[in-house]
Amino acid sequence: MTFKIYASIFTAFFVSYLIRVLPLTLIRKPIKNVFIRSFMHYLPYVTLSVMTFPAIIEATQSIYSGIIALVLGIIVSWFGLGIFPVACISCAVVFISEIFFV
Repeated sequence: MTFKIYASIFTAFFVSYLIRVLPLTLIRKPIKNVFIRSFMHYLPYVTLSVMTFPAIIEATQSIYSGIIALVLGIIVSWFGLGIFPVACISCAVVFISEIFFV
């Protein structure tokens, strides 16, 4: 039983280590391809969006209140409000819409 635990820990360590070390060892020159450079530039934003989008929808008691807060947050941020006012407005929208949908 303990061998399986240590083997799974080592496997997880080895795979995560390879993911971090392989790009450093295989790519030694600066990347000059415009497409790859732009892809690498937007990769952190895409990763953050993919991780937070399901949580925005599923964190509420009703999926509709999460969707309404997301849409209203996008609209309010489009008009130039900062992250704190957008978060406050989205929380207020969830609070109010939970009264009607639950």
